[in-house]
Amino acid sequence: MPRIILASQSPRRKQLLTQIGIKNFDILVPQGDESYDPALPPEEIVSSICRKKGEAARVLADDPAAVIITADTMVFLDGLRLGKPHSEEEAFAMLSALSGRTHLVCTGVTVCQGTRTATRAETTAVTFRPLAEEEIRAYIRTGEPFDKAGAYGVQGPAALFVPRIDGDYFNVMGLPLALLGDMLADFGVKLLSNEEELH
Repeated sequence: MPRIILASQSPRRKQLLTQIGIKNFDILVPQGDESYDPALPPEEIVSSICRKKGEAARVLADDPAAVIITADTMVFLDGLRLGKPHSEEEAFAMLSALSGRTHLVCTGVTVCQGTRTATRAETTAVTFRPLAEEEIRAYIRTGEPFDKAGAYGVQGPAALFVPRIDGDYFNVMGLPLALLGDMLADFGVKLLSNEEELH
C-alpha cells in the first residue's frame, strides 16, 4: 500500500479511516484557501474547497507517491450554510432552525497522487424531530456543538434528535466511506483485498 496522508485534523475522519482498515497513515493540516462563491450549489462549494485543500496538502507533503485524502463537510438549510457556532446563542439559533426540519449535509472528497486528482461529493438528507428549548439548552451544555458544522454531531448525544437519515450516515460524520473506497480503488488502493496489507 502506498503512503496514505489524511489532510485533516478531524478526529472523526481519523477514526473513520481506521474503521475501514487503513491503520497506518500520516496527518497533514494544510492552510488552504477556503473561500467560495455562495451562489454555487452545495456540492460544488464543498468540492471546490476540498480540491484547494488537496493541492495545498500535495505541496506540503512533497511526496509524489503518496495518496492524499482531503474532505470538506458543510451543513445547508434552505440553501444557506450553517457553519460552526461561536457562542451558545449561535448554537441555540442553529439547532432551533433545524428543529422539525430536513437539512442537507454535503461532503466533498478529493484524492490525489502525484499530478492526478479526483474530486467527488456526497449529499445526505438529515431530518430532526421537533426539539424543545430545554433539550436544546441541555445539549449545548455538553459542549458538543462548538466544533461541528450545524452545531451537532450525529455520532454523539444529538443522535437523539435524528429519527431519519436519507443517504450515507458516515457522510454526516464527515467522510462518506463507500464513496472514498471507490475513489481509493481507482488509485490502486483496494481495501478488503488479499493483495493489500492494511496493517
